[in-house]
Amino acid sequence: MATVDLTVDTFGTTVAENDTVLVDFWAAWCGPCRQFAPVFEAASEQHPDVVFAKVDTEAEQQLAAMAGITSIPTLMAFRGGVLVFSQAGALPGSALGELLDQVKGLEIAEVRRMAEEQAVSSH
Repeated sequence: MATVDLTVDTFGTTVAENDTVLVDFWAAWCGPCRQFAPVFEAASEQHPDVVFAKVDTEAEQQLAAMAGITSIPTLMAFRGGVLVFSQAGALPGSALGELLDQVKGLEIAEVRRMAEEQAVSSH
């Protein structure tokens, strides 16, 4: 499956309507981002059950700010509409594969329970 480009208008629905979403925040001027792009693309071919999305932080500055992106590349993983992983820096293909296996292995009920606990503790 090819990667999809997300905008401030499509980000929320993409995350909410898909079981597992992996988002790469990047920019054209970023060397590590360009090096990570083929790794991300190759993983999208190996995991057709995951939505692989990219956010161009230059074109989507509002979305990058809303997501709290302070360095790129940053990778975020969502499971059942809940953020379950966020890390700056490019991952090698093997580490990306392991991350995907872990994210896909999370039980949705457990993810939602974690999200509710985070919401309660932040208030």
